[in-house]
Amino acid sequence: MNASTRLSIALVTAGLLACGGGGGGSPAPEPPVIVPVDGPAWWGFGRNAQHSAQSDIAAQPLARIHWQAPLDLAPQQTNGALLIHYGSPVITRHNTVVMPVKTGATGGFRVEARIGQTGAAIWTMDSDYRLPAPAPSWIPSFNPTLVPSGRLYVPAAGGRLIVRDDPDSATGATSTVAFHGSACNAPPVPCNDTVFISTPLTADGNGNVYFGFNAGANAPAALAGGGFARVAADRSATFVRAAVAAGDAAMVKPQTNSAPALSADGATLYVVVNNIPAAGTRARGMLLALDATTLATRAARSLLDPASGSTPAWVNDNATSSPTVGPDGDVYVGVLESAGAPHNFRGWLLHFDATLAQSKTPASFGWDITASVVPRAMVPQYAGQSSYLLAIKYNNYYNASNPASRDGRNEIAIVDPHDTTRLDPVNGTTVVMGEVLKKLGPTRDPAAPAPAVKEWCINTMAVDPASSAVLVNSEDGILYRWHLPSDSFSEQIRLTAGLLEAYTPTAIGADGRVYAVNDATLFSIGQ
Repeated sequence: MNASTRLSIALVTAGLLACGGGGGGSPAPEPPVIVPVDGPAWWGFGRNAQHSAQSDIAAQPLARIHWQAPLDLAPQQTNGALLIHYGSPVITRHNTVVMPVKTGATGGFRVEARIGQTGAAIWTMDSDYRLPAPAPSWIPSFNPTLVPSGRLYVPAAGGRLIVRDDPDSATGATSTVAFHGSACNAPPVPCNDTVFISTPLTADGNGNVYFGFNAGANAPAALAGGGFARVAADRSATFVRAAVAAGDAAMVKPQTNSAPALSADGATLYVVVNNIPAAGTRARGMLLALDATTLATRAARSLLDPASGSTPAWVNDNATSSPTVGPDGDVYVGVLESAGAPHNFRGWLLHFDATLAQSKTPASFGWDITASVVPRAMVPQYAGQSSYLLAIKYNNYYNASNPASRDGRNEIAIVDPHDTTRLDPVNGTTVVMGEVLKKLGPTRDPAAPAPAVKEWCINTMAVDPASSAVLVNSEDGILYRWHLPSDSFSEQIRLTAGLLEAYTPTAIGADGRVYAVNDATLFSIGQ
Protein backbone atom coordinates (compact mmCIF):
# COMPACT_ATOMS: atom_id res chain seq x y z
CA MET A 1 0.00 0.00 0.00
CA ASN A 2 1.53 3.32 -1.03
CA ALA A 3 1.71 6.44 1.13
CA SER A 4 -1.19 8.19 -0.62
CA THR A 5 -3.49 5.19 -0.10
CA ARG A 6 -2.51 4.90 3.57
CA LEU A 7 -3.14 8.62 3.97
CA SER A 8 -6.60 8.44 2.37
CA ILE A 9 -7.62 5.59 4.68
CA ALA A 10 -6.31 7.44 7.74
CA LEU A 11 -8.11 10.63 6.76
CA VAL A 12 -11.46 8.95 6.15
CA THR A 13 -11.15 7.03 9.41
CA ALA A 14 -10.33 10.20 11.33
CA GLY A 15 -13.25 12.00 9.71
CA LEU A 16 -15.67 9.21 10.70
CA LEU A 17 -14.44 9.24 14.27
CA ALA A 18 -14.74 12.99 14.48
CA CYS A 19 -18.24 13.18 13.00
CA GLY A 20 -19.87 9.91 14.09
CA GLY A 21 -23.07 10.11 16.16
CA GLY A 22 -24.10 8.13 19.21
CA GLY A 23 -26.64 5.31 19.35
CA GLY A 24 -30.26 5.96 18.50
CA GLY A 25 -32.46 6.36 15.50
CA SER A 26 -30.66 9.07 13.54
CA PRO A 27 -28.01 8.01 11.05
CA ALA A 28 -24.51 9.39 11.53
CA PRO A 29 -23.80 12.45 9.39
CA GLU A 30 -21.69 11.95 6.32
CA PRO A 31 -17.99 12.61 6.97
CA PRO A 32 -16.46 15.49 5.03
CA VAL A 33 -14.85 14.60 1.75
CA ILE A 34 -11.09 14.79 2.19
CA VAL A 35 -9.26 15.71 -0.98
CA PRO A 36 -5.81 14.08 -1.13
CA VAL A 37 -2.98 16.59 -1.12
CA ASP A 38 0.57 16.29 -2.37
CA GLY A 39 2.06 19.75 -1.96
CA PRO A 40 5.04 21.56 -0.45
CA ALA A 41 5.79 20.80 3.19
CA TRP A 42 6.39 23.40 5.89
CA TRP A 43 9.32 21.70 7.62
CA GLY A 44 9.72 23.81 10.75
CA PHE A 45 10.51 27.24 12.14
CA GLY A 46 10.95 29.68 9.22
CA ARG A 47 9.93 26.81 6.92
CA ASN A 48 13.37 25.74 5.71
CA ALA A 49 16.95 25.50 6.92
CA GLN A 50 17.71 29.03 5.70
CA HIS A 51 14.61 30.38 7.54
CA SER A 52 13.46 32.21 4.40
CA ALA A 53 9.78 31.48 5.29
CA GLN A 54 8.87 31.40 1.59
CA SER A 55 5.96 29.27 0.44
CA ASP A 56 6.07 27.18 -2.75
CA ILE A 57 2.29 27.30 -3.11
CA ALA A 58 -0.10 30.23 -3.34
CA ALA A 59 -1.69 31.12 -0.02
CA GLN A 60 -5.47 30.80 -0.01
CA PRO A 61 -7.65 33.89 0.47
CA LEU A 62 -8.24 34.91 4.09
CA ALA A 63 -11.96 34.23 3.75
CA ARG A 64 -12.79 32.23 6.86
CA ILE A 65 -11.46 30.27 9.81
CA HIS A 66 -11.84 26.58 8.98
CA TRP A 67 -10.73 25.27 12.34
CA GLN A 68 -8.82 26.20 15.44
CA ALA A 69 -7.14 24.24 18.23
CA PRO A 70 -5.34 25.16 21.47
CA LEU A 71 -1.55 25.19 21.56
CA ASP A 72 -1.61 25.55 25.34
CA LEU A 73 -3.99 23.70 27.66
CA ALA A 74 -3.04 25.90 30.64
CA PRO A 75 -1.97 29.33 29.36
CA GLN A 76 -0.55 31.63 32.03
CA GLN A 77 -0.81 35.40 31.71
CA THR A 78 1.49 37.88 33.44
CA ASN A 79 -0.12 41.28 33.98
CA GLY A 80 -2.48 40.53 31.11
CA ALA A 81 0.28 39.37 28.74
CA LEU A 82 0.95 35.87 27.42
CA LEU A 83 4.75 35.58 27.71
CA ILE A 84 5.46 32.29 25.98
CA HIS A 85 6.87 31.55 22.54
CA TYR A 86 4.77 28.86 20.87
CA GLY A 87 6.51 26.57 18.42
CA SER A 88 5.76 26.66 14.72
CA PRO A 89 3.39 24.05 13.29
CA VAL A 90 4.97 21.66 10.82
CA ILE A 91 2.89 20.54 7.85
CA THR A 92 3.58 17.44 5.78
CA ARG A 93 3.36 17.31 2.00
CA HIS A 94 0.10 15.36 2.46
CA ASN A 95 -1.29 18.22 4.57
CA THR A 96 -1.08 16.72 8.03
CA VAL A 97 -0.66 19.59 10.49
CA VAL A 98 1.54 18.67 13.46
CA MET A 99 1.05 21.07 16.37
CA PRO A 100 3.41 21.43 19.34
CA VAL A 101 1.21 21.72 22.46
CA LYS A 102 1.96 22.71 26.07
CA THR A 103 -0.23 20.69 28.43
CA GLY A 104 0.47 22.16 31.89
CA ALA A 105 0.93 25.51 33.54
CA THR A 106 4.73 25.37 33.67
CA GLY A 107 5.55 22.40 31.43
CA GLY A 108 4.29 19.19 29.91
CA PHE A 109 4.35 18.80 26.14
CA ARG A 110 2.91 16.76 23.32
CA VAL A 111 2.40 16.92 19.57
CA GLU A 112 -0.97 16.57 17.89
CA ALA A 113 -1.51 15.64 14.24
CA ARG A 114 -4.63 16.96 12.52
CA ILE A 115 -6.12 16.75 9.06
CA GLY A 116 -5.30 20.05 7.42
CA GLN A 117 -8.67 20.33 5.71
CA THR A 118 -10.89 19.70 8.72
CA GLY A 119 -8.74 19.88 11.85
CA ALA A 120 -9.89 16.39 12.87
CA ALA A 121 -7.38 14.59 15.09
CA ILE A 122 -5.30 11.80 13.57
CA TRP A 123 -2.98 11.03 16.48
CA THR A 124 -1.48 12.50 19.65
CA MET A 125 1.99 11.75 21.02
CA ASP A 126 3.33 12.80 24.42
CA SER A 127 6.90 14.01 24.89
CA ASP A 128 8.79 14.06 28.17
CA TYR A 129 10.57 17.21 26.97
CA ARG A 130 11.68 19.57 29.74
CA LEU A 131 12.24 23.28 29.50
CA PRO A 132 15.89 24.29 29.40
CA ALA A 133 17.85 25.56 32.37
CA PRO A 134 18.91 28.25 33.01
CA ALA A 135 15.35 29.34 32.34
CA PRO A 136 14.61 32.66 30.63
CA SER A 137 11.71 34.70 31.99
CA TRP A 138 9.58 33.93 28.91
CA ILE A 139 8.74 30.25 28.38
CA PRO A 140 10.87 29.00 25.44
CA SER A 141 9.47 27.37 22.33
CA PHE A 142 9.01 23.63 21.77
CA ASN A 143 9.68 23.06 18.05
CA PRO A 144 9.61 19.76 16.11
CA THR A 145 10.76 19.43 12.50
CA LEU A 146 10.14 17.33 9.40
CA VAL A 147 12.83 15.94 7.10
CA PRO A 148 12.30 15.47 3.33
CA SER A 149 11.69 11.71 3.72
CA GLY A 150 8.63 12.61 5.80
CA ARG A 151 10.01 11.61 9.19
CA LEU A 152 9.03 13.77 12.14
CA TYR A 153 11.54 14.65 14.87
CA VAL A 154 10.29 15.88 18.26
CA PRO A 155 12.40 17.18 21.20
CA ALA A 156 12.40 14.97 24.28
CA ALA A 157 14.07 14.92 27.71
CA GLY A 158 17.79 14.41 28.21
CA GLY A 159 18.71 15.69 24.76
CA ARG A 160 16.87 12.84 23.04
CA LEU A 161 14.70 13.04 19.92
CA ILE A 162 11.50 11.11 19.32
CA VAL A 163 11.32 9.95 15.70
CA ARG A 164 7.99 9.17 14.04
CA ASP A 165 8.48 7.48 10.69
CA ASP A 166 5.10 8.32 9.13
CA PRO A 167 3.35 11.33 10.67
CA ASP A 168 0.49 11.02 8.14
CA SER A 169 -0.50 7.63 9.56
CA ALA A 170 -2.57 7.14 12.72
CA THR A 171 -0.26 4.25 13.68
CA GLY A 172 3.20 5.49 12.68
CA ALA A 173 6.14 3.67 14.28
CA THR A 174 8.20 5.70 16.77
CA SER A 175 11.67 5.39 18.23
CA THR A 176 14.16 7.57 20.09
CA VAL A 177 17.70 8.67 19.34
CA ALA A 178 20.23 10.40 21.61
CA PHE A 179 23.02 12.61 20.29
CA HIS A 180 25.37 11.87 23.20
CA GLY A 181 25.69 8.10 22.76
CA SER A 182 26.81 6.44 25.98
CA ALA A 183 27.74 9.67 27.78
CA CYS A 184 24.56 9.55 29.87
CA ASN A 185 24.52 5.80 30.54
CA ALA A 186 26.92 5.64 33.47
CA PRO A 187 25.38 6.47 36.89
CA PRO A 188 25.00 8.79 38.68
CA VAL A 189 24.29 10.93 35.59
CA PRO A 190 20.57 11.85 35.45
CA CYS A 191 20.64 13.36 31.95
CA ASN A 192 16.89 13.94 31.89
CA ASP A 193 17.44 16.50 34.66
CA THR A 194 20.62 18.05 33.30
CA VAL A 195 20.57 17.99 29.48
CA PHE A 196 17.96 20.10 27.69
CA ILE A 197 17.28 20.80 24.02
CA SER A 198 17.17 24.60 23.98
CA THR A 199 16.57 25.59 20.34
CA PRO A 200 14.12 24.64 17.61
CA LEU A 201 15.14 21.66 15.50
CA THR A 202 16.45 22.40 11.99
CA ALA A 203 16.59 19.78 9.22
CA ASP A 204 18.59 19.81 5.99
CA GLY A 205 17.72 18.34 2.60
CA ASN A 206 19.47 15.04 3.38
CA GLY A 207 17.54 14.29 6.56
CA ASN A 208 20.14 15.48 9.08
CA VAL A 209 18.77 17.31 12.13
CA TYR A 210 20.56 20.07 14.08
CA PHE A 211 19.82 21.69 17.45
CA GLY A 212 21.37 23.35 20.49
CA PHE A 213 21.41 21.89 23.99
CA ASN A 214 22.11 23.14 27.52
CA ALA A 215 23.85 20.94 30.08
CA GLY A 216 23.71 21.53 33.83
CA ALA A 217 26.31 21.11 36.55
CA ASN A 218 25.66 17.38 36.98
CA ALA A 219 25.86 16.56 33.28
CA PRO A 220 28.75 14.50 31.88
CA ALA A 221 31.91 16.54 31.46
CA ALA A 222 31.84 15.97 27.70
CA LEU A 223 28.60 17.99 27.53
CA ALA A 224 29.49 20.69 30.08
CA GLY A 225 27.57 23.93 29.62
CA GLY A 226 25.93 22.90 26.38
CA GLY A 227 26.55 22.97 22.67
CA PHE A 228 25.24 21.84 19.31
CA ALA A 229 24.29 18.43 18.00
CA ARG A 230 23.81 16.81 14.60
CA VAL A 231 21.74 13.65 14.28
CA ALA A 232 22.23 12.16 10.83
CA ALA A 233 19.60 10.38 8.78
CA ASP A 234 21.30 7.06 9.64
CA ARG A 235 20.98 7.95 13.38
CA SER A 236 24.69 8.53 13.88
CA ALA A 237 25.40 11.67 15.88
CA THR A 238 28.01 14.36 16.42
CA PHE A 239 28.14 17.16 18.97
CA VAL A 240 30.41 20.00 20.02
CA ARG A 241 30.49 22.06 23.19
CA ALA A 242 29.63 25.74 22.70
CA ALA A 243 32.76 26.99 24.48
CA VAL A 244 34.98 24.80 22.31
CA ALA A 245 33.26 25.88 19.10
CA ALA A 246 33.47 29.56 20.07
CA GLY A 247 37.05 29.38 21.30
CA ASP A 248 35.85 31.31 24.36
CA ALA A 249 35.34 29.60 27.72
CA ALA A 250 32.61 32.12 28.63
CA MET A 251 30.42 31.16 25.65
CA VAL A 252 29.01 28.14 27.44
CA LYS A 253 25.63 27.63 25.76
CA PRO A 254 23.47 28.22 22.69
CA GLN A 255 21.22 31.24 22.72
CA THR A 256 17.89 29.81 23.83
CA ASN A 257 15.24 29.72 21.05
CA SER A 258 17.75 30.56 18.29
CA ALA A 259 17.25 27.93 15.58
CA PRO A 260 20.39 26.82 13.72
CA ALA A 261 20.48 27.79 10.02
CA LEU A 262 22.26 26.25 7.05
CA SER A 263 23.86 27.64 3.94
CA ALA A 264 21.99 26.84 0.72
CA ASP A 265 24.47 24.07 -0.14
CA GLY A 266 24.07 22.54 3.33
CA ALA A 267 27.80 22.76 4.03
CA THR A 268 27.84 25.46 6.74
CA LEU A 269 25.81 25.61 9.93
CA TYR A 270 25.22 29.02 11.54
CA VAL A 271 24.51 29.11 15.28
CA VAL A 272 24.45 31.68 18.09
CA VAL A 273 26.13 31.19 21.48
CA ASN A 274 26.02 33.32 24.60
CA ASN A 275 27.32 33.45 28.15
CA ILE A 276 25.49 33.25 31.46
CA PRO A 277 25.87 36.84 32.68
CA ALA A 278 26.65 37.90 36.21
CA ALA A 279 23.86 39.58 38.15
CA GLY A 280 23.19 43.08 36.86
CA THR A 281 24.87 42.48 33.49
CA ARG A 282 23.59 41.43 30.08
CA ALA A 283 24.51 38.36 28.09
CA ARG A 284 26.92 38.78 25.21
CA GLY A 285 27.28 36.34 22.35
CA MET A 286 28.85 35.18 19.13
CA LEU A 287 27.72 33.97 15.72
CA LEU A 288 29.54 30.81 14.65
CA ALA A 289 29.94 29.15 11.25
CA LEU A 290 30.45 25.40 11.71
CA ASP A 291 31.17 22.62 9.26
CA ALA A 292 27.72 21.07 8.89
CA THR A 293 29.08 17.50 8.89
CA THR A 294 31.79 17.57 11.56
CA LEU A 295 30.68 20.67 13.54
CA ALA A 296 34.25 21.96 13.38
CA THR A 297 34.44 25.74 13.60
CA ARG A 298 35.00 27.60 10.34
CA ALA A 299 34.51 31.13 11.67
CA ALA A 300 33.45 32.93 14.85
CA ARG A 301 32.22 36.51 15.11
CA SER A 302 31.45 38.54 18.24
CA LEU A 303 28.03 40.18 18.05
CA LEU A 304 28.51 43.90 18.60
CA ASP A 305 26.18 46.86 18.90
CA PRO A 306 26.59 48.71 15.57
CA ALA A 307 25.95 52.06 17.23
CA SER A 308 29.39 51.79 18.81
CA GLY A 309 31.05 49.16 16.67
CA SER A 310 32.89 47.77 19.68
CA THR A 311 30.42 47.25 22.55
CA PRO A 312 28.93 43.74 22.84
CA ALA A 313 25.28 43.53 21.86
CA TRP A 314 22.79 41.95 24.24
CA VAL A 315 22.13 38.34 23.16
CA ASN A 316 18.96 37.70 25.10
CA ASP A 317 17.49 34.25 25.80
CA ASN A 318 13.93 35.60 25.63
CA ALA A 319 14.34 36.29 21.92
CA THR A 320 13.54 33.81 19.14
CA SER A 321 15.71 35.73 16.67
CA SER A 322 17.49 33.08 14.57
CA PRO A 323 19.96 33.34 11.72
CA THR A 324 18.53 33.81 8.23
CA VAL A 325 20.65 32.94 5.19
CA GLY A 326 19.96 35.04 2.10
CA PRO A 327 20.04 33.74 -1.49
CA ASP A 328 23.51 35.29 -1.90
CA GLY A 329 24.80 33.50 1.22
CA ASP A 330 24.75 36.58 3.48
CA VAL A 331 23.76 35.87 7.09
CA TYR A 332 21.37 37.96 9.22
CA VAL A 333 20.77 37.66 12.96
CA GLY A 334 18.89 39.82 15.45
CA VAL A 335 20.29 41.15 18.74
CA LEU A 336 19.33 43.69 21.37
CA GLU A 337 21.36 46.85 21.81
CA SER A 338 24.02 47.00 24.52
CA ALA A 339 23.28 48.25 28.02
CA GLY A 340 22.48 51.94 28.08
CA ALA A 341 22.23 52.39 24.29
CA PRO A 342 19.28 54.70 23.49
CA HIS A 343 17.70 52.55 20.80
CA ASN A 344 14.29 51.96 22.40
CA PHE A 345 14.86 48.23 22.91
CA ARG A 346 14.49 47.68 19.18
CA GLY A 347 17.82 45.93 18.81
CA TRP A 348 19.50 45.46 15.44
CA LEU A 349 19.45 42.96 12.61
CA LEU A 350 23.15 42.33 12.12
CA HIS A 351 24.43 41.43 8.65
CA PHE A 352 27.51 39.41 7.63
CA ASP A 353 28.92 37.75 4.55
CA ALA A 354 28.86 33.95 4.33
CA THR A 355 32.32 33.58 5.89
CA LEU A 356 31.52 36.02 8.73
CA ALA A 357 34.67 37.92 7.77
CA GLN A 358 32.83 41.05 6.65
CA SER A 359 30.31 42.98 8.72
CA LYS A 360 27.71 44.68 6.51
CA THR A 361 24.90 47.21 6.97
CA PRO A 362 22.48 46.30 9.81
CA ALA A 363 18.74 46.95 9.96
CA SER A 364 17.16 49.15 12.61
CA PHE A 365 15.31 46.33 14.36
CA GLY A 366 16.40 42.87 15.45
CA TRP A 367 14.80 42.09 18.78
CA ASP A 368 12.85 38.81 18.60
CA ILE A 369 12.53 38.71 14.81
CA THR A 370 13.87 36.30 12.22
CA ALA A 371 14.05 38.01 8.85
CA SER A 372 11.98 36.51 6.00
CA VAL A 373 13.32 36.62 2.44
CA VAL A 374 11.27 38.54 -0.14
CA PRO A 375 12.10 37.99 -3.85
CA ARG A 376 12.67 41.23 -5.70
CA ALA A 377 9.86 40.42 -8.15
CA MET A 378 7.31 40.71 -5.33
CA VAL A 379 7.97 44.47 -5.15
CA PRO A 380 7.76 45.74 -8.76
CA GLN A 381 8.09 49.36 -7.62
CA TYR A 382 11.54 48.64 -6.16
CA ALA A 383 14.27 50.25 -8.28
CA GLY A 384 17.38 49.37 -6.27
CA GLN A 385 20.20 46.93 -6.96
CA SER A 386 19.45 44.06 -4.56
CA SER A 387 18.24 40.73 -5.93
CA TYR A 388 16.13 40.13 -2.80
CA LEU A 389 14.70 42.08 0.13
CA LEU A 390 13.90 41.26 3.76
CA ALA A 391 10.64 41.39 5.73
CA ILE A 392 11.03 42.35 9.41
CA LYS A 393 9.25 44.04 12.30
CA TYR A 394 10.01 47.70 12.83
CA ASN A 395 8.64 48.54 16.26
CA ASN A 396 9.22 51.75 18.20
CA TYR A 397 7.97 51.06 21.72
CA TYR A 398 6.18 54.00 23.31
CA ASN A 399 7.53 53.18 26.80
CA ALA A 400 11.16 52.76 25.74
CA SER A 401 14.20 54.66 26.92
CA ASN A 402 14.62 57.47 24.41
CA PRO A 403 11.90 60.14 24.95
CA ALA A 404 12.97 62.07 21.86
CA SER A 405 12.08 59.24 19.47
CA ARG A 406 9.73 56.78 21.21
CA ASP A 407 6.21 57.07 19.86
CA GLY A 408 4.62 53.60 19.77
CA ARG A 409 4.48 53.62 15.96
CA ASN A 410 4.92 49.87 15.57
CA GLU A 411 5.50 48.93 11.94
CA ILE A 412 6.40 46.10 9.61
CA ALA A 413 8.90 46.82 6.89
CA ILE A 414 10.47 45.58 3.69
CA VAL A 415 14.13 46.60 3.82
CA ASP A 416 16.95 46.54 1.30
CA PRO A 417 19.94 44.65 2.76
CA HIS A 418 22.40 46.40 0.44
CA ASP A 419 21.14 49.99 0.63
CA THR A 420 23.57 52.05 2.71
CA THR A 421 22.00 55.49 2.23
CA ARG A 422 19.81 55.71 5.33
CA LEU A 423 20.54 56.78 8.91
CA ASP A 424 18.87 55.06 11.82
CA PRO A 425 15.62 56.88 12.70
CA VAL A 426 16.21 56.53 16.46
CA ASN A 427 19.83 57.56 17.04
CA GLY A 428 20.24 59.47 13.78
CA THR A 429 23.85 58.37 13.27
CA THR A 430 24.11 54.65 12.50
CA VAL A 431 23.85 53.67 8.83
CA VAL A 432 21.07 51.09 8.41
CA MET A 433 19.33 49.21 5.63
CA GLY A 434 17.05 51.40 3.56
CA GLU A 435 13.28 51.03 3.87
CA VAL A 436 11.52 50.00 0.69
CA LEU A 437 8.04 49.74 2.22
CA LYS A 438 6.63 49.95 5.71
CA LYS A 439 3.17 49.66 7.22
CA LEU A 440 2.02 51.12 10.49
CA GLY A 441 -0.09 48.87 12.69
CA PRO A 442 -3.71 49.79 11.88
CA THR A 443 -5.15 49.58 15.41
CA ARG A 444 -4.68 52.25 18.08
CA ASP A 445 -3.33 51.04 21.39
CA PRO A 446 -5.68 52.45 24.03
CA ALA A 447 -3.14 51.71 26.77
CA ALA A 448 -0.62 54.16 25.29
CA PRO A 449 -0.69 57.80 24.25
CA ALA A 450 -1.33 58.66 20.60
CA PRO A 451 0.00 57.84 18.04
CA ALA A 452 0.86 54.42 19.54
CA VAL A 453 -0.63 51.35 17.83
CA LYS A 454 -0.83 47.65 18.62
CA GLU A 455 2.31 45.62 17.93
CA TRP A 456 2.78 43.18 15.09
CA CYS A 457 2.64 39.75 16.71
CA ILE A 458 5.26 37.93 14.62
CA ASN A 459 8.72 36.41 14.94
CA THR A 460 8.78 34.92 11.43
CA MET A 461 6.26 35.93 8.78
CA ALA A 462 5.19 33.71 5.89
CA VAL A 463 6.04 35.02 2.41
CA ASP A 464 3.73 34.18 -0.52
CA PRO A 465 5.56 34.92 -3.81
CA ALA A 466 2.58 33.71 -5.89
CA SER A 467 0.43 36.62 -4.72
CA SER A 468 3.31 39.02 -3.91
CA ALA A 469 2.11 39.16 -0.31
CA VAL A 470 3.30 38.65 3.25
CA LEU A 471 1.02 37.10 5.90
CA VAL A 472 1.27 39.03 9.15
CA ASN A 473 -0.38 38.50 12.54
CA SER A 474 -1.08 41.40 14.93
CA GLU A 475 -1.74 41.80 18.64
CA ASP A 476 -5.04 43.38 17.63
CA GLY A 477 -6.19 39.80 16.97
CA ILE A 478 -6.30 40.16 13.17
CA LEU A 479 -4.34 38.35 10.46
CA TYR A 480 -3.45 40.58 7.50
CA ARG A 481 -2.37 39.96 3.92
CA TRP A 482 0.11 42.70 3.04
CA HIS A 483 0.03 42.97 -0.76
CA LEU A 484 3.39 44.47 -1.66
CA PRO A 485 2.78 45.83 -5.21
CA SER A 486 -0.09 47.97 -3.91
CA ASP A 487 1.42 48.41 -0.43
CA SER A 488 -1.99 47.68 1.05
CA PHE A 489 -3.71 45.27 3.40
CA SER A 490 -5.70 43.56 0.69
CA GLU A 491 -7.32 41.05 3.07
CA GLN A 492 -7.80 40.63 6.79
CA ILE A 493 -9.60 38.30 9.14
CA ARG A 494 -10.24 38.56 12.86
CA LEU A 495 -8.93 35.63 14.91
CA THR A 496 -9.42 36.87 18.49
CA ALA A 497 -10.23 40.04 20.42
CA GLY A 498 -6.46 40.62 20.67
CA LEU A 499 -3.90 40.10 23.39
CA LEU A 500 -0.48 41.37 24.43
CA GLU A 501 1.70 38.35 23.79
CA ALA A 502 5.16 37.11 22.81
CA TYR A 503 5.76 37.04 19.08
CA THR A 504 4.45 34.11 17.02
CA PRO A 505 5.04 32.47 13.60
CA THR A 506 2.84 32.31 10.52
CA ALA A 507 2.97 29.37 8.08
CA ILE A 508 1.39 28.15 4.83
CA GLY A 509 0.17 24.57 4.42
CA ALA A 510 0.52 22.11 1.56
CA ASP A 511 -2.91 23.15 0.22
CA GLY A 512 -2.29 26.89 0.65
CA ARG A 513 -4.11 27.28 3.96
CA VAL A 514 -2.60 29.97 6.19
CA TYR A 515 -1.77 29.19 9.82
CA ALA A 516 -1.42 31.82 12.53
CA VAL A 517 -1.08 31.76 16.31
CA ASN A 518 -3.06 34.15 18.49
CA ASP A 519 -3.99 33.86 22.18
CA ALA A 520 -2.49 30.35 22.58
CA THR A 521 -4.51 29.00 19.64
CA LEU A 522 -3.57 27.80 16.17
CA PHE A 523 -5.95 28.99 13.45
CA SER A 524 -6.37 27.46 9.98
CA ILE A 525 -7.54 30.12 7.51
CA GLY A 526 -8.47 29.84 3.85
CA GLN A 527 -11.10 30.15 1.14
